[in-house]
Amino acid sequence: MTEKQPFDLVATEGTIEVRRYPEHVVAETEVSADFEDAGNRAFRFLFGYISGDNTAQQSIDMTSPVVQAKSQRVAMTAPVVQTGAGGNYTVAFVLPASFDEASAPLPTRSEVSLRTVPARLVAAMRFTGRWSKSSFDKHVTRLLSGVTDAGLTTIGEPWFARFDPPLTPSFLRHNEVLVEVAENPTK
Repeated sequence: MTEKQPFDLVATEGTIEVRRYPEHVVAETEVSADFEDAGNRAFRFLFGYISGDNTAQQSIDMTSPVVQAKSQRVAMTAPVVQTGAGGNYTVAFVLPASFDEASAPLPTRSEVSLRTVPARLVAAMRFTGRWSKSSFDKHVTRLLSGVTDAGLTTIGEPWFARFDPPLTPSFLRHNEVLVEVAENPTK
């Protein structure tokens, strides 16, 4: 079984779940590609890191999801976002919960870096299907509508999470779109 990123379910609001994610560490890389190719281009760097291409030459268990977001050249505390077509995407593997940034082995490739993502409140929507830009856009529209209907306020831009290996038939794939939301609803 692949370890999944933990979260606490705070509420279900129509078609969305409101979740509280704890602080966690990701190994990430930035690639220049369109939406569909970004994950493939990033995979070899990230898989290399968890396969031992790190200072400890340590294998790290694969976890899910793999997250993908449109890169933004802004302050490190800003959320990673995904919008637009093509460009630079940040793709990240969530490290097992047993790691913090100090205990995770350092990457040996300059393309991979570690980052601590602070605890946050997130609205999420699950869906099945292909990992395509059009599917992402369609589900983001639904997610943001659900967030508005629930009286929540977004922080930053949505991102994409995929949970299954590429060989999984698209109709069986577990995917999600997510967006950070403010602690205090607008209702």
